[in-house]
Amino acid sequence: MNHVTHTTIVNFIWGIADDVLRDVYVRGKYRDVILPMTVIRRLDALLEPTKEAVLAMKEQLDKAGIANQHAALCQVAGEAFYNISPFTLRDLKSRAKQQQLKADFEAYLDGFSANVQEILDKFKFRNQIATLIEADILGHLIEKFLDSRINLSPKPVLDVDGNELLPALDNHAMGTVFEELIRRFNEENNEEAGEHFTPRDVVKLMADLIFLPVADQIESATYLVYDGACGTGGMLTVAEERLAELARSHGKEVAIHLFGQEVQPETYAIAKADLLLKGEGAEAENMKYGSTLSSDAFPSQEFDFMLSNPPYGKSWKTDLERLGGKGDIKDSRFVVDHNGDPEFTMITRSSDGQLMFLVNKLAKMKHSTKLGSRIAEVHNGSSLFTGDAGQGESNIRRWIIENDWLEAIIALPENMFYNTGIATYIWLLTNRKSEKRQGTVQLIDATAWSVPLRRNLGKKNCEFSEEQIRAICDLVVQPKATEQSKIFPNKAFGYWKVVVDRPLRLAIDLSPSRLTLFERTCAQNNEEPLARLAQGLAEVAGIGPHLDWNVFTDLCEQHAEQLGLKLTAKRRKLLQAELCDTSEEAAAVIKKVHKKGTTPDPIHGLFPVEVEGKPRVVEYEPDTGLRDSEQIPLLEDGGIEAFFRREVVPYTPDAWIDADKTQIGYEISFTRHFYKPAPTRSLQAIKADIYALEQETDGLLEQIVGEAEQ
Repeated sequence: MNHVTHTTIVNFIWGIADDVLRDVYVRGKYRDVILPMTVIRRLDALLEPTKEAVLAMKEQLDKAGIANQHAALCQVAGEAFYNISPFTLRDLKSRAKQQQLKADFEAYLDGFSANVQEILDKFKFRNQIATLIEADILGHLIEKFLDSRINLSPKPVLDVDGNELLPALDNHAMGTVFEELIRRFNEENNEEAGEHFTPRDVVKLMADLIFLPVADQIESATYLVYDGACGTGGMLTVAEERLAELARSHGKEVAIHLFGQEVQPETYAIAKADLLLKGEGAEAENMKYGSTLSSDAFPSQEFDFMLSNPPYGKSWKTDLERLGGKGDIKDSRFVVDHNGDPEFTMITRSSDGQLMFLVNKLAKMKHSTKLGSRIAEVHNGSSLFTGDAGQGESNIRRWIIENDWLEAIIALPENMFYNTGIATYIWLLTNRKSEKRQGTVQLIDATAWSVPLRRNLGKKNCEFSEEQIRAICDLVVQPKATEQSKIFPNKAFGYWKVVVDRPLRLAIDLSPSRLTLFERTCAQNNEEPLARLAQGLAEVAGIGPHLDWNVFTDLCEQHAEQLGLKLTAKRRKLLQAELCDTSEEAAAVIKKVHKKGTTPDPIHGLFPVEVEGKPRVVEYEPDTGLRDSEQIPLLEDGGIEAFFRREVVPYTPDAWIDADKTQIGYEISFTRHFYKPAPTRSLQAIKADIYALEQETDGLLEQIVGEAEQ
């Protein structure tokens, strides 16, 4: 469907809203009427030709006492739904009396089959009827939707000779109309959609990316296609058409079943309606309402192909709480056994759940088939790098890459989507990588590949041409290194996050002012004997500063014993907190002296020193104020130790690695790999600009001074 037709229909429907609803509804509430009426007219247009036959069949079935009439009525209607009321919308538009119109319109709605009733319920359209009748605008509204200048049917309008008067409105095109209407409604409500509808060119690219690399492997078989954030279902529809087309071109006969889940009631209703309009009643039943994250409608189902554009930058806090909270989630999709960790968690921050949708798909991959599963999903840039090592987002990237599921990521141009102009990326994944791809990830920079639209659609000002889609797919089908395509080993995106500690060095201050404060603190903590101990130490050892905590504590022990005072861990902490300051000049505080025979390992915190004149290996108390971390690439030559010896030890020889805190993280930086620095300007060009500025300002100062004197 071309953009002119799309814009014409959207503007026409918007015009209906402004013309009929303006004095009754605020603009933000137009959607409550316009969206369901658009669906109803679309259904009604298909049922008009068979109306009399359906009513005749209904009467026949009733006389025969047949209870289960659904299949027979659908067959006569020629669709996956029907309406057994005596009315069509055309019958209702001429009703003069409002109360009769109300009764007949309600009977008309009640006459739809059960699968349509769920759609109407999700729109909550019956709640609007009283308002429409009271304002005397229902008849006018129906008349507007029957206007002969627009066709909302998936079938073309023909003249008596069979010539096309108005083109058909296919399901994806109708979805685009709905999405544009919803976008406008959201703008009227000053709402941020959160969900960014996927334009057809991007959907075509995604479909080709999951199908073309395995086109030669498609057999005459049944394939299941899934979208866990299906919106109006347009992505599933395009995927179905593309898979069927590829199968035919390879001489294969395939059965394709669509599965989707959607949490927004209106868009769910639209998706289900469009499948019914295609005559796919069984597929419509595979569209489920509810949250994919907290109420998965397909917990034990596996799929061959999966694609989505999940909401990004949108909170999933409610889902998180329903799952038990971040610390108590036991859902096997999000807590897995990986790399020896039986409870490897992949729970992202509650402010953005986009990667959780990807994890959900990966949990639904087929592992026992030759083709396995292929996934394409749209994300914004935060999915590439958000989250530190060990956090949910990084763990998800680690789980994906270490399982060798990530095939490619394609960077899209900005302003490709209707509701957002931010940078977006298509992630392409499979659990059946080709031999050539194994152990690698391909990054494709397609940010410069687009053609401008003649007219913006929301924030979308460009699109992919067929040639550009083909060029991107060619790079994926036949991966090769070019200026726009780079191939990396999996480990190129991984790193160790290493915690680097340095010893705590304390200077002890026993000055009168410090002891006075210490005495008050001890009184508050019922530790007066400890204050007397500190006073006695000052008299014996002097006010300091004393630069060796280890010697000082030995002295404390001796005097405490004389006073009959036990130097507990709590009292040591009080002495340290109130009488000590960190000092680079002080000796390192010893935490533990190891037994004789322990092998020194300074890099990991085991230092050789003399204790009481004897060689010993000690651990130092770390100074949390000096604690730092290093991010060391997994591909670092020589690993962590080589990096540490080269980059850390020469500058801080007393530093060590806390190996227990080392974690593995993964991040993907397109900027680093595709950065193109702007060329520096020549001196001649800079001088020319300076001379030009001088000429422009020549005489300006004289002019200003002259005006001031006047």
